Amino acid sequence: MAQRNLGSAAIGYLPDETPSIGKLILFAFQQVLVMFPATVTVALLTGFHVSTTIFASGLATLCFLLITRGKIPLYYGSSFSYIAAIVGITGASQFGVVAPDALISQAQFGIIMSGLVSIAAGFIVSRFGIESIERVLPPTVTGSIALVIGLSLAGTALTSVAGYSNGALADSSNKMWVAGLITLLATIGFSVYLKGVWSQLPILLGILVGYAVSIPLGLIDFSSVFSGAVISTPHFTLPKPSWAAVLAIMPIAIATIPESTAHLFQLDIYVNDLARRKGKGEYKIADKLGLNLIGDGVGDIVASLFGGPAGTNYGENISTMAITHNFSCPMLAVAAVISILLSFVSPLSNLINTVPGAVINGACVFLFGVIAAQGIAIMINKRVDMFDARNLAVISTILIIGIGGSFGFPNGMIPVFGAQLPAIATAALFGIVLNLLLSMGQKAKD
Repeated sequence: MAQRNLGSAAIGYLPDETPSIGKLILFAFQQVLVMFPATVTVALLTGFHVSTTIFASGLATLCFLLITRGKIPLYYGSSFSYIAAIVGITGASQFGVVAPDALISQAQFGIIMSGLVSIAAGFIVSRFGIESIERVLPPTVTGSIALVIGLSLAGTALTSVAGYSNGALADSSNKMWVAGLITLLATIGFSVYLKGVWSQLPILLGILVGYAVSIPLGLIDFSSVFSGAVISTPHFTLPKPSWAAVLAIMPIAIATIPESTAHLFQLDIYVNDLARRKGKGEYKIADKLGLNLIGDGVGDIVASLFGGPAGTNYGENISTMAITHNFSCPMLAVAAVISILLSFVSPLSNLINTVPGAVINGACVFLFGVIAAQGIAIMINKRVDMFDARNLAVISTILIIGIGGSFGFPNGMIPVFGAQLPAIATAALFGIVLNLLLSMGQKAKD
């Protein structure tokens, strides 16, 4: 009886559960809002077409959910880890300037090859089991990477709320601070105090409050909503073989595996917490790492076939699911469909683009912090011994390389021996190698 009462009191949706149609659309739209800014930013930084990138995000998510048979609730968006490598091929030097089709096509080929790396890694994990990957990616690595991902985004959130754009102060009137702080406090208040269905919409409601406040502050330009054609087909390009692109982009896939693994372990913790409170059986999501990596690779390939940049499952969306206790795969599929529709209907995507960066990032101050907190949750859940010298060595070096590299160098690229290495990927690889070396020493000592 106690078990039944516990289950009836728990509010949320597990991966195989589907909300009613009205809730489904609202929850899905909330996921789109969370995904939109980062995915669009990647397109603007790499010289890819924005509408094509949004289309690719939705289509890749649908393919990921299909490949994983609706068992892993993740949303696929454009990855920041690949930006420097892609820019090296597209030559994008100015924010928002679209690169020539020929260069985008070459980058597409490199992204497709990186997708094959993820697929190969997925088959290896599926063949040899989760134990094999945990030796390479223990919670000291995955938890630390999750921490780095969340904290490395802190600067992006705060500078946008402060009114900075492209490194320069675009608004010194403090209106951005007002909109951002109100959005943040509203989002937190909704997530803590709302009950029932409304408790699952704190991000959407917080952004709506910030948007409403932004109108009298003069932060929104509605003139752009109906500019251009109402229906516009995204600009699709085909991949073109380029070994330079393969050498530049393909290795990044190896470095993003720890990030994807960390996301999966985060999901496993939160989904099973909800399952216990609902009196349901265990959802063995962490055991599906191989399937997740295969889905990641397929997502990269599908996105790139149409002209989208390389992607990853989004921490922002995972945080939203954790906060709202909504892990419904059908809901994510609807979010993917909405993204695809947005790429064709210009006024809808233009309307979302009118949401001030301060409003979106006001909510992201909360979301990015949750991503970091999930890294701590991984290590607590796996009972990592924080007094063990080996664990401290791995965790500390990942944190400093990842966070220091993200904030200490332009675009988070660490200059090493003439090369430019992405901070988070470098931190992950260093942590993996260090853990393996110290583990060998530990075995010899024992």
